[in-house]
Amino acid sequence: MTTTGTAPAAPARFGSYPPEDVTWLLSDLSDVALERSTEERERAIQGGTHYSEMLPVEFQPDAAYLELFHEALETSAERVATAAGVVGELLWQRHAARGHQPVLVSLARAGTPIGVLLRRWFAEAHGADVAHYTISIIRGRGIDEVALAHVLDRHPAGAVAFVDGWTGKGAIQRELDEAVGGWVAAHPEHADLDPELAVLADPGGCTSVHGTRDDFLIPSACLNSTVSGLVSRTVYRDDLIGEGMFHGAKFYAEWADEDVSNLFVDTVAARFGDVRDAVAAGLATDPATRAVTWAGLRSVEQVARAYGITDVNLAKPGVGETTRVLLRRVPWQVLVRPDRLADLRHVLALAEARDVPVVPTPDLPYSCIGLIRQVT
Repeated sequence: MTTTGTAPAAPARFGSYPPEDVTWLLSDLSDVALERSTEERERAIQGGTHYSEMLPVEFQPDAAYLELFHEALETSAERVATAAGVVGELLWQRHAARGHQPVLVSLARAGTPIGVLLRRWFAEAHGADVAHYTISIIRGRGIDEVALAHVLDRHPAGAVAFVDGWTGKGAIQRELDEAVGGWVAAHPEHADLDPELAVLADPGGCTSVHGTRDDFLIPSACLNSTVSGLVSRTVYRDDLIGEGMFHGAKFYAEWADEDVSNLFVDTVAARFGDVRDAVAAGLATDPATRAVTWAGLRSVEQVARAYGITDVNLAKPGVGETTRVLLRRVPWQVLVRPDRLADLRHVLALAEARDVPVVPTPDLPYSCIGLIRQVT
C-alpha cells in the first residue's frame, strides 16, 4: 500500500473549533487535489467508484442564500437547543447508569457540530468537561478502526456515545451496527460498546436516542465545511491512507472569513438556559414513542417504487439529506409536503438555482425527499 506521506491531523491546528471542543481523528489531506465537478462525480459514483474516494467542489453560497442560513439559525436556535438538551440528558442518564460520564464520538462531518453542542450542554447543565472526538464512518467502507482504537485505548467502551446530526433512511445507523458488531466480535473486552446513534432529529425512526422525530431544518445542514469547522467530508483511498493512519479530510483554512461554525454552536448554546422546561417536557414523553421502527426506510422504498427508482440510495429523505442532494449531487426532482413549505425556504432556493422541479406531495412522511438523477 502506497501513501503520500500524510499523517494524522494535529487537533490544535485542524479545523476552526477551539481545540478543547473537539479532537479530530483525521489525517490531513489539505494539500491533495480531491475535488471533482458535480456531474463528473455523479457519473463516477453511479459507475461504481466509491463516493469516499473523491470530494465534491464545496458550495459557496451567495449573499441571499447565506441570509437564509442566518434567518434559519435565528428562528430555529431554540428548537435545536431543546433537541440538543433532550439528547444530552438521555445520554447523561444512560451513561450514569453504567457508571460513566459520556465520551462523545461524533461522526464526521455532520455529527461534529452536534458533538460540540452536546459538549457545551454537559458543561452548562452538569458542570462536566466531556471528551469529544470526531471520527470517520463511510457507507460501504465502515468505521475508521484506527480512530476507534485510539478512543478505546483512552476510555471505557461503555462510555462511548456515537453522535450524528439526523437520520434519513438509517444507512449510517446500519453501518455503525455492523461495524461495532464486527469490532466487538474481534475485541470481546469491548462488549459494552453501544452502536446506537444519538441524533438531534430522527424522522426515520432509527434510534431511541433523539431530540425529536420531527423532520425540521437543523441550520448546520444548510452549508458544508463553513458550518462544520472548515473540514471536508472524509476520504478513504488506499493510495492516501496507509496502515495505521486515520481516514482523511481536508481543512479549508482559506475560507476562514466565511466560516460560521462557531456562530452556529454559540448561537444555539446561548439558548440552553431558556429551554430547560422544554427539555424536561421532551424527556417526560412516553418511552414507547422512542421505539425504533425503521418506518422511514419503508416509506422511502415505497416512494422509490412509485418513481421507478431501482436504487433506493438515489432517494434521500428529510431536510438534511435533501439539502445534501441539492448541494453536491445531480438532483432530478424534489418532493415536498405543501404544509411544510414555510420551513423549506433554503431547499426551494437551491432547487430554483439549479433548475430542479419541486413536486408538491401531500402526506409525505418527511418534509421533503430529494431524488437523484440517474446518469449512467
